Amino acid sequence: MKLAVPDDSQPIQEMFERFFATESSPARVRAAEPVGFDPVLWRDLVGLEAPFMRLTAEVGGGGMSLFDTCLMMEQAGRRLASVPLAEAVVALRLLGEAGGDVAHSWIENVRGGETVLTLALATSVTGQAQLVPGGAVAKGVLHYDGAALFIERLGMPLAAPETLGGAAIGLFVPGSGKHEIIAEGEEASRLWRAGLEEWKLLTSAALIGLSREALGMGAAYAVERFAFGQPIGANQGIAYPLADDIMDADGAALLLWWTLRAIADGESDAAASVSMLYWWASRTATRSVAHALHTFGGYGLTNEYDIQLYHRRAKAWGITLGDPQTELIRGARRLLLGEVTALPDPGTVDVDFNPPEGGQELAEETRAVFRAILDPARHNLVDHNFESHDWGVHRALGVAGLLYPNWPEKWGGRGADADATRASLTVWQEVGYAGLPRSTTSMIGHVVQQCGTPELQEEVLLRMGRGEISAALGYTEPSGGSDVFAARTRAVRDGDDWIVNGQKMFTSGAELASYVILITRTDPDAPKHKGITVFLVPLHKPGVEIHPVHTFMDERTNATFYQDVRVEDRYRLGEVNQGAKVLASALGLEQSGGYYHFLVREMADIVAEWARGEERDGKPLIENSAVLARLGRAYAEARVSEVLSARPLGMRLAGLPDLAYGPAAKVFATESFIAVSADLIDLAAPRSMIRGKEGLGLVEKGYRHSTATTIYGGTSEVLRSMVAERRLGLPRSRT
Repeated sequence: MKLAVPDDSQPIQEMFERFFATESSPARVRAAEPVGFDPVLWRDLVGLEAPFMRLTAEVGGGGMSLFDTCLMMEQAGRRLASVPLAEAVVALRLLGEAGGDVAHSWIENVRGGETVLTLALATSVTGQAQLVPGGAVAKGVLHYDGAALFIERLGMPLAAPETLGGAAIGLFVPGSGKHEIIAEGEEASRLWRAGLEEWKLLTSAALIGLSREALGMGAAYAVERFAFGQPIGANQGIAYPLADDIMDADGAALLLWWTLRAIADGESDAAASVSMLYWWASRTATRSVAHALHTFGGYGLTNEYDIQLYHRRAKAWGITLGDPQTELIRGARRLLLGEVTALPDPGTVDVDFNPPEGGQELAEETRAVFRAILDPARHNLVDHNFESHDWGVHRALGVAGLLYPNWPEKWGGRGADADATRASLTVWQEVGYAGLPRSTTSMIGHVVQQCGTPELQEEVLLRMGRGEISAALGYTEPSGGSDVFAARTRAVRDGDDWIVNGQKMFTSGAELASYVILITRTDPDAPKHKGITVFLVPLHKPGVEIHPVHTFMDERTNATFYQDVRVEDRYRLGEVNQGAKVLASALGLEQSGGYYHFLVREMADIVAEWARGEERDGKPLIENSAVLARLGRAYAEARVSEVLSARPLGMRLAGLPDLAYGPAAKVFATESFIAVSADLIDLAAPRSMIRGKEGLGLVEKGYRHSTATTIYGGTSEVLRSMVAERRLGLPRSRT
């Protein structure tokens, strides 16, 4: 797994970051208006050989990868570079690949620094005008008419209508100038189609850079601007939209990398991902600049503030190709109806979303245990709840040391490294066995190993590792919700023991568990995060009551009551009144995107299959554009959720700081799960309301299940605050 900018690419990223920050300042961007072209910037870029990055060395280019070119375009987007850079890069690459005297002559003309060559994005029809980015300043337009690839030499500048965001848009009428043929027939078609896909990737990169920069500007202003005695960024109404937007923008950046990797690997869904990426980047840019500008209030509307420059270009760049929704539909057609296109050669793509290789022997051993004991007729392989737990399966895995493979052997583990552990636990998803008590007990066992007394470790860890017992989480209280530091459950010292009184809600799995990790208040006079102490309380103690609470997701959780429960001090985890330190690692383990993208993709597959068998207006419903758009959105968001969920591990392996990547993954994955499942159940209505354990019944179940996911494991509101603070540098938005 490699999810950081590769070492060989960092100098390119840093060079263009410095270059555009200096040479495409807001003053320069303003000076380039209304047309939207900076001739000095263009000449400087030519001097850097930037437009020729994708040309091979044989024709005088840099031979750069598409990955590195996207890094350049992201920096160009950050600074609103007023040149048709993406169009020129693609046009010149197509000329270099086509070869011939005409192509070579145009490459050399552009190299002189005074000639701009651009790209018409729509198939041309003689006499039919189209808007071309860079056309207002170009001396040539590369275009395709369905049969041949031409350069039309322009005798005079094209008309330059005033547009939303500059970009030197020109009104191009094919056939009004001299044509020079570059390629014909199948070769022309292949070049054109691959070039258009490359343009989408480069423009997506620019939109990602624009989005991130605008959000950074909005966050910086929200820190500086005070209202009612505090920074406006402390207001959740300001912080939360910006947090959502940076998750979307980071998701777009990771989706770009995933798409480039998919193209390099020849994945069947690579072409679909290009179109979905372009839609997602366009949508994200529009939303990001809207919220960033809103942060500035009325000042953001004035020409003196730079944010309006970003607001106009975010939309203008995103619609240069036409309605972005069309690309979403095109992506779905490629994914579900098998439409194909040519893709560019990306060159080296040195990123990898797959977990590190290794541990396959342990994974195969895990499969063997499951094969020997799992029986679909007896075991619940459909539901992801505590009711699907089976002690026979649990103990068999424990005896084999496979419940917690990374635990030391003395505690029933295998002492496995991270790669082997990850490979082993992936098998649980493969076979469909939820085993939720394993997840909670793993977290609690980790805390016991770190903070428990030797006596407590001896009492519980080996029994946990062997699968003999499990443990539950006693965090939430009726009055505190996700604010675990607002605990009112009291623990009062009584000699060498503690007397516990209080109540916990949503203690899921307590009916199966032997212990509960309990947050208690031991100093009511201290600040709430400093006066808590954590215990591992045996649930068989006198005074403990477990009352079932049933949910509409067909799940059981529990309310647990503690009345004068005497707990020996050896069950204390960590120091007295230092529970916040104990909880820090445990809470971090609970926050991730989890498996939700699998569920979303499964529901989308089910609805897509249903749509293949339905008809509307005499045609299969799967061919309807509105249906394709909704399915496309589901698949796109599932992929964004997947790449965001991969990021915490990727950043950890790269040794980079954790900027609330786990919380971001969970917020995005669960909020998307709710929104997409609601749309999919609507799409397949009314059949989708019927419960069942297969087909559309799983969509109905997914809709009900999704509702809870933004609550347990930390509510979206709390986690958004963490993202706002650590990813955007906004002030604390909760007490």
